[in-house]
Amino acid sequence: MTTIHPWINFNGNAEEAFAFYKSVFGGEYTNIIRFKEIVGADAPTADAEKIMRITLPISNGSVLIGNDVPSFMGTVNERENRSKIAITAETKEEAERIFAGLSAGGEVEVPMDAGPWGTYFGMFRDKYGIEWTVEHPSNK
Repeated sequence: MTTIHPWINFNGNAEEAFAFYKSVFGGEYTNIIRFKEIVGADAPTADAEKIMRITLPISNGSVLIGNDVPSFMGTVNERENRSKIAITAETKEEAERIFAGLSAGGEVEVPMDAGPWGTYFGMFRDKYGIEWTVEHPSNK
């Protein structure tokens, strides 16, 4: 079966953002690689400690992946209209817990409520500028 794993770019705060995501989802990182580990002594000082790849398993084979954008590539526009990361929770309680956790310090665009297509749904931008949707298949 094919799986899809969201990969998010950050402007030097990937490790902080993933610590936040880990506090909501739980689990353990399966991979943390810094630029200095790949580039070695040639890594620019400004990028040496930045994250080249970090992975956090979420559930059932889903993995959240991230990295810092190296300085030579410029910065990520954190306010641009990016694709959203969609989470489907097993229970309404889990949906509410994840929504409350990830939206803390962010901007709620659609509070958790009955969605027009029959799900329990909410949408927000987290405090790192990442856009998320959370839903449970039933709004009952």
